[in-house]
Amino acid sequence: MFKLSAVTPEKIVFEQEVSSIVAPGIEGYLGVMTNHAPLITPLTSGRLEVKDSSGQESEYFLAGGFLEVSANVATILADAIETPANIDVDRAKSAEQRARERLADRASADIDTARAETALKRALWRQKMAKI
Repeated sequence: MFKLSAVTPEKIVFEQEVSSIVAPGIEGYLGVMTNHAPLITPLTSGRLEVKDSSGQESEYFLAGGFLEVSANVATILADAIETPANIDVDRAKSAEQRARERLADRASADIDTARAETALKRALWRQKMAKI
């Protein structure tokens, strides 16, 4: 077992003892178990899987951030973490539409393409996690 803390700018989402996590790293998903080597890595939008001490698995939408692992303590600093039940699907659909409109107008000098692509990815993941 190791301690997992998940924090957003607004709140501590959870702190608990877990047996493993699978997080969306920028180069692919990565797993962390007890006695993992020290690590600091950026995270991208995707599914965060957490297995608690009883073996119960939970999943969360994670909207980018960082993961630090050291001495059997893992800390996730995230832009947002949401349970599938708490995802606002209408908001995610609106965000998807706005991002697609911005990307369709890439020729405009005012469009931040990387930001629009990130917003689109988040919106699509939120919808996928809400299982619509």
